Amino acid sequence: MTDANDQPAPTPLQTMLQMVTARWLSQAISTAAALGIADVVAAEAKTPETIAPAIAAHAPSVRRLLRALASVGIFAEDEHGRFGNTALSAVLRSDIAGSIRGMAMHVGSRAAVGAWSDLTTSIRTGEPAFRRVHGKSFFEHLESAPEESRAFDHAMHGVSSTEIPAALAAYEDLGTVERIVDVGGGDATLLVAILDRHPRPRAVLYDLPHVVATARERLLDSRHRERVEIVEGSFFDAVPAGGDAYLLKHIVHDWSDELALRILRNCRRAVAPRGRVVIIESVIQPGNTPDFGKLLDLEMIAITEGGRERNADEFAALLAAAGFRLSRIVPTAAPTSVIEALPV
Repeated sequence: MTDANDQPAPTPLQTMLQMVTARWLSQAISTAAALGIADVVAAEAKTPETIAPAIAAHAPSVRRLLRALASVGIFAEDEHGRFGNTALSAVLRSDIAGSIRGMAMHVGSRAAVGAWSDLTTSIRTGEPAFRRVHGKSFFEHLESAPEESRAFDHAMHGVSSTEIPAALAAYEDLGTVERIVDVGGGDATLLVAILDRHPRPRAVLYDLPHVVATARERLLDSRHRERVEIVEGSFFDAVPAGGDAYLLKHIVHDWSDELALRILRNCRRAVAPRGRVVIIESVIQPGNTPDFGKLLDLEMIAITEGGRERNADEFAALLAAAGFRLSRIVPTAAPTSVIEALPV
């Protein structure tokens, strides 16, 4: 007997149509994130007529946006025409740990969408899309687009707030080292989390001058400020010497093999004889295994200057060319793994 509520499985055509139009949903989420709607309805559900003035928007259009999102469980409409958060829309709030608002804004930004719109040319030529479409690299663009730069920073911070705990839970070995060097350490989020967890290590945060300014502010409010030395410089030129562990979180994947190799060779020259390099990144899974990293790899084609996600063999070859031996790959609860390499 067939349950009256049973629905036939979607046909391949229906499934493909849903996939092809997935960009519509992604862009709608990005729009809601940019407008800050999840923050406006955080305390209670509100009508579009109440929401619109708070976000400087057109009430009938807000209703249409929220109606579409609520149809897939992002926000929910009650019997009085008020929209409130669901578990899905709540992660677009700006005031929660692990917020995905910045990522949603970045993915839907004009610059990112423009680069993705010319992915076909990149697949044909092998050349990155962003510079071809916008006339400059993505990071050069961020220097002249402060709002997008803030969104990207928030995106990376949101990603880090879930990836860092997962990585540190899976890889406890950093608690045994004396001196950690965080290469391209950004705002010190990773280092602060490590020092919170492990009382033994001292650390060096290494990044460009305009980047470490944020780290200095963050460390002023941290109880670990006496344990961290801040050093300015470019990892393409050199890295601070004498570290027992060199951390590279989402650094290697931003660059071509040639530039990634330059960074890793600088780490090899600097690392202590019994030290290690610790890379936190996606590791592409074999075959048809579903894998966030495989889609992220397309983002690298669209956005970066030759960056890519790599599989285990590609990491092993890259590390060997830099003078390291791939020791192990430690999966985590996040879409990233911890890749440990030892000097040879």
